[in-house]
Amino acid sequence: MYQGQAQQRIVAGIDTAIWALVGQEGTISRSYVRGPGMSESRTAGRNLADAVHYLCVLHGRHPGVVDIAANMTADPVIGAWMAKVIEAFAEERRYMNKLAVEVGPQPSTPGQAESVSTVNSQRHALEILSRSDRDGCALGAAIALVLDWVAVRNVLDRAATRLGMTPIPLGLPLEGDTLAMAAHYATTPGIERAILFGAQQLVAQHRGLWNLLEARHLARADY
Repeated sequence: MYQGQAQQRIVAGIDTAIWALVGQEGTISRSYVRGPGMSESRTAGRNLADAVHYLCVLHGRHPGVVDIAANMTADPVIGAWMAKVIEAFAEERRYMNKLAVEVGPQPSTPGQAESVSTVNSQRHALEILSRSDRDGCALGAAIALVLDWVAVRNVLDRAATRLGMTPIPLGLPLEGDTLAMAAHYATTPGIERAILFGAQQLVAQHRGLWNLLEARHLARADY
C-alpha cells in the first residue's frame, strides 16, 4: 500500500504517511507484542529475555541506525534533531545491554543458529539502509526508528519491571517533533519517496524481528 503511495507526492503529507505506517505496520501492531506471551503468561519471562537479547543484536551496538544516518545530511535542523536522538539512543543501548545481563541467557530454542544468522542479517540490512546515498532514505529510517521505539521500549520496560528494575526515562524527541523532520526535509517528490522508503524498510525489519520472536516462542512450546 505504501509503495503505491510513494509513486506520487504524498497528498496527506509525508508526516501523516509515516505516522500511519508505524501505527499500522510497526511494533505496536504486532499481536505477539501486545499479547499475554509478553506480559502475564508463564512463558513471559523467557519471551521477554529472548526479545531483549535480539533487540541488543539489532540495536545494542554502536554505531546504530541514527549514528550512521547522521552523516548522510548537512541540514542543520536535521543535524540538531539527530544529535538529540544520538544522545538518547546511547542511553537506550546502555539500558538494553544492562537488561541483557540481568535477564540471563536466551531460552533454549530449536533453530538457534538460524535465528542468530537472521538477526545479524537484519542488522546488516539496517546498516546498509542507514548509509544509503539516496537523499532522504537514511533520514526516513531514523525517523521510523524513533517513532517505533516507543512501542519497542514498552517491551524493554516490561522486562525491567519483571526483574524488579525501575525503567529509565525515555529521552527521545517527541513524536510531533520527529514527524516535523520529515516534513521539513521533504522538499521534492523524490525526497518524499526516499524518506518513506527508508521508513518502510526500518519498519519491515522490526516486523521481521517480532515474527521471528513469535516463531521462537511457538517452537519452545513444542520443544
